[in-house]
Amino acid sequence: VQLQASGGGLVQPGGSLRLSCAASGSFFSINVMGWYRQAPEKQRELVAGITVGGITNSADSVKGRFTISRDSASNLVYLQMNSLKLEDTAVYYCNARIRRTWRGDEYDYWGQGTLVTVSS
Repeated sequence: VQLQASGGGLVQPGGSLRLSCAASGSFFSINVMGWYRQAPEKQRELVAGITVGGITNSADSVKGRFTISRDSASNLVYLQMNSLKLEDTAVYYCNARIRRTWRGDEYDYWGQGTLVTVSS
């Protein structure tokens, strides 16, 4: 199983970026998908998550600015980031809770991370 994230880059404050993450490989189902971020010298934190049924949650710091969405048929998850701030600068990681076989347990898988830099 692999998670491939893309869409990071350099953007000015107030700008927008859209992150994408695709899950590939052999597995039975994907439960929750989400995005985490880790800024320099800080712990990794949850940005937003979305269940297979479309229920979302997000960190207070990004509410009203970031939107998570999912294309379950294509095993994709997106993070639309608007009104970006300097403090949003971080490496963003996608995460998926995946069941490899129909009777197996669920495990967390991580993408490689994509850097988002907000700077003027």
